Amino acid sequence: MLSEKGGADGGHPPEHAPRFAERAPDALNNPQLRRNFRRAMDGLMAKRAAQFPDPAYWAELRERGAAVKARALAKLPDLLERLEARLTTNGVQVHWAETTEEANAIVLGILQRAGARTVIKGKSMVSEEMHLNAHLERHGIEAVESDLGEYIIQLAGETPSHIVMPCIHKNKDEISDLFAEKIPGLERTGDVDELTAAARRVLRERFAQADAGISGVNFAVAETGTLVLIENEGNGRLSTTMPPLHIAVTGIEKVVELLDDIPPLLALLPRSATGQPITTYVNMISGPRKKGEMGKAGEKDGPTAVHLVLLDAGRSRVYQDVELADTLRCIRCAACMNHCPVYTRVGGHTYNAIYPGPIGKILTPQLQGLDAAGDQPHASTLCNACAEVCPVKIPIPDLLVRLRREAVRPTETPATHLPVVKDGGAERSWNEALVWAGWRLVYTRPLLYRMVTRALAWGGNWVPAGAPLMRDWTTARTKPRFKPRTLHDLARERGYPNRLELDEVPK
Repeated sequence: MLSEKGGADGGHPPEHAPRFAERAPDALNNPQLRRNFRRAMDGLMAKRAAQFPDPAYWAELRERGAAVKARALAKLPDLLERLEARLTTNGVQVHWAETTEEANAIVLGILQRAGARTVIKGKSMVSEEMHLNAHLERHGIEAVESDLGEYIIQLAGETPSHIVMPCIHKNKDEISDLFAEKIPGLERTGDVDELTAAARRVLRERFAQADAGISGVNFAVAETGTLVLIENEGNGRLSTTMPPLHIAVTGIEKVVELLDDIPPLLALLPRSATGQPITTYVNMISGPRKKGEMGKAGEKDGPTAVHLVLLDAGRSRVYQDVELADTLRCIRCAACMNHCPVYTRVGGHTYNAIYPGPIGKILTPQLQGLDAAGDQPHASTLCNACAEVCPVKIPIPDLLVRLRREAVRPTETPATHLPVVKDGGAERSWNEALVWAGWRLVYTRPLLYRMVTRALAWGGNWVPAGAPLMRDWTTARTKPRFKPRTLHDLARERGYPNRLELDEVPK
């Protein structure tokens, strides 16, 4: 942990889980899924574009956002210490978790000491990273998601497919069928308002009965000890104020230095995420309910105890590398997903990771290790769309290329002689290395190049599509056909000189 509270771990990859390339065909062959995503992504891209009609304003605002996050990362160890001190002064109990297991144990211990048996949860990607709901359930504590999208996913027994809109892969009819099956007394209806009202009736009762509330954190302000949560449904506010106990969980990278740093980030995040100028609710939590002093009445609402769990889970390792640390700038807006031509065709579940899409392709391998997720940096066209829309200017394509290199030829940290990224070199294939070595040999020797190309022109088309060196290509593409005559032959016929003859061409 960056503040001398512990080290870092690499996360918890699912055991024997299918990789991206193995899961992608199922998504590509699901026309309904592709229609759902295409419709949703087109709408989100249009709404975001409408929020930034002035390129100069967009450029200036994202420069401010990137500067805020870069400054926070530069001072991260110090800011975490300051955040802890300020929150403690405000009456918030701060806990440090090196691993997700440790974070789960901390949350469980707090709940058990409070005698809590039911929990109402706001949306939190860190709690997904911890698999917190399942952990609490194993210990007899029921956790209910209060965000509508997360509630739908929980009813379906699925994981989120998007970090802002968890059930974006489902359409209205699928949700209607699910509600009719899972909510007692509800008949199937295609009316969106009726479906929303049904969920509201269930969740309102849960808010009133919950022994504790759990939430994520969008930003944690070191200067004032303030936890900032933004949302649209009011569920986050209810989760953090109605129950007597509030537990917030967040990654260590969410800290910012000043309260004045929040406005530019709030101007960027909702516009980039959902195309809104601002979210419906901006919650700023600086402590538990205050008691009355010297005969004065205390505050009448809010939790009597607030806890913050700061999770490392591999983030310190990411932070150690100057280039890869840019990953930690992410403000979880999902704009990169909404514009990614790969994500919009296969959806979030294909990645089989907590964080899908472009940001997931650079974050997951660093948290879980390249042995578990080394294929993810390759699930990209490097089209640069993600970098162009990122509100804090994360150079995602550059980091994808860096991780591809780490996967086959790891960089070592001078101090430890360990790979910068966990399991560096895990994706190295000797067959691929030999192919590239052969390619280099051929392309750097003109005579050998002519011999090989003529041999391919003569017999290349006889190589079967399932041959070892062709199989990976032809599983998703047509087998290349070699022409009987080379480009050099055609150029020579038209009178163009060979490269070796260029010195004789008149200037």
